[in-house]
Amino acid sequence: MNFLAFLEALFQYEFLQKALWTSVMVGIICGVLGCFIILRGMALMGDAISHAVLPGVAISYMLGINFFFGAVLTGVLTAIGIGFVSQNSRIKHDMAIGIMFTSVFAVGIIIITLMKSSADLYHILFGNVLAVRSSDMVMTLSIGLLVIVLVTLFYKELLVSTFDPTMAQSYGLPNKWIHYILMVVLTMVTVASLQTVGIVLVVAMLITPAATAYLLTNRLWVMIYMAAAFGVISSVLGLYFSFTYNLASGATIVLVSAFFFAAAFFLSPSQGLLWKSFKARKNRASLS
Repeated sequence: MNFLAFLEALFQYEFLQKALWTSVMVGIICGVLGCFIILRGMALMGDAISHAVLPGVAISYMLGINFFFGAVLTGVLTAIGIGFVSQNSRIKHDMAIGIMFTSVFAVGIIIITLMKSSADLYHILFGNVLAVRSSDMVMTLSIGLLVIVLVTLFYKELLVSTFDPTMAQSYGLPNKWIHYILMVVLTMVTVASLQTVGIVLVVAMLITPAATAYLLTNRLWVMIYMAAAFGVISSVLGLYFSFTYNLASGATIVLVSAFFFAAAFFLSPSQGLLWKSFKARKNRASLS
């Protein structure tokens, strides 16, 4: 099936339209938030939160309520638990993350195995954007608008606290509160991405588009726009390949995103490995 056939199917099938719009929204919000996640050295925390929402999702299914509430609750509680353990013991932050998120994730796995029907929950693990519902679209759109509004309103505060926490503190900015608010927003974005790429792969969508943009620019606002663009393009192309060749949607979207990162890693004019090698060879030739 070529791309024109995919476009024809897109106009014909409502489920594919929902999948496309949801994928685009996830690509934007993951790209935008991912910039702050990688610049603040919180990639491992993003992985922890993405796994920590699993028991909340499972419990929500057991109670017959929207998984958003349970997932956000367990994600926020895990973030607080990580901070509590690292601040009140000799355990370092990365060790606390490893202990907490693996333990909470294991609880989620146990709950799933005890449930009679876990098919929907396995979609949460690995993603199935082609089965997205209208309620999922509304939730993703709401969270996306919240993220964009927060970043727009508090861009300067986020900029200063990200690059110079000491200066931010001297200005009276509450660094600790900014950190925990980012944790809450990170949890919400993770929940919004579950149906698209799943718990296992959501951290890739948070990190990879932003990391690709990081290799291509030194300006934060440009990085944010580029990361969102890479997220959108990866989502659209991933959905196309997933639908056309009957591949797992979440994994396909992530692989397309990884392809763009690999291209930037080798070909970036300022940071690309091949360009660095070319410049080094040129400098050696000029000196000889």
